[in-house]
Amino acid sequence: MSGMRRVFVDPAAPQRDAIEEAAKWIANGGVVAIPTDTLYGLAADPFSAAAVARVFDVKGRSAERALPLIAADAEQVATHIGRLSPDATRLAARFWPGPLTLLVGAPRTIAKAVSGGTGKVGVRVPADDVARRICAAAGRPITATSANVSGDAPTADPSEVERTLGDRIDLLIDTGPAPGGAPSTIVDATGTMPLLVRAGALAWDEIQAWLNTERNARGR
Repeated sequence: MSGMRRVFVDPAAPQRDAIEEAAKWIANGGVVAIPTDTLYGLAADPFSAAAVARVFDVKGRSAERALPLIAADAEQVATHIGRLSPDATRLAARFWPGPLTLLVGAPRTIAKAVSGGTGKVGVRVPADDVARRICAAAGRPITATSANVSGDAPTADPSEVERTLGDRIDLLIDTGPAPGGAPSTIVDATGTMPLLVRAGALAWDEIQAWLNTERNARGR
């Protein structure tokens, strides 16, 4: 599986052919390293069990941990994952694109390993134009687990991705170093009230304040 292609992309004006090449690899069961608004991630088709198995293989990781997903927009999430609850819809409208991962019910069509046996999948719309464009070109949400060997630190450096995973993946979309920073805040939106699962870049207080404001506005 050697022979990874590394494509340099200008994040301010991404070449359409590079975006389409990434989408084509994903559609054909490949694994592509892409930038996100924090670190580099491994993009694959979450609806293909074989593609998901390859992601775990690339990372050298067992399949009991769920794979996070990213999407082009809330509409793509609704179409392929399922309609968001009213609270999840409000959170998405306010905090997407951005560092908010919503846990939603896993659709039957998604590869079982994506949910790690939880029956839920985490998805967000990233504040990275290239990542969103690749989702749009792929026509579906894609995986975005960190591009590193399991046990190693995740990286924001595309050269580190090439050094550690170059012989295991098909394509590297290189937009330069990713911004790094805190991981996304994970909120479980499957119940009657959203629950904080993992603190992250977005303050839980801010999320709750927004929901309360929205609820009060509806209550008047």
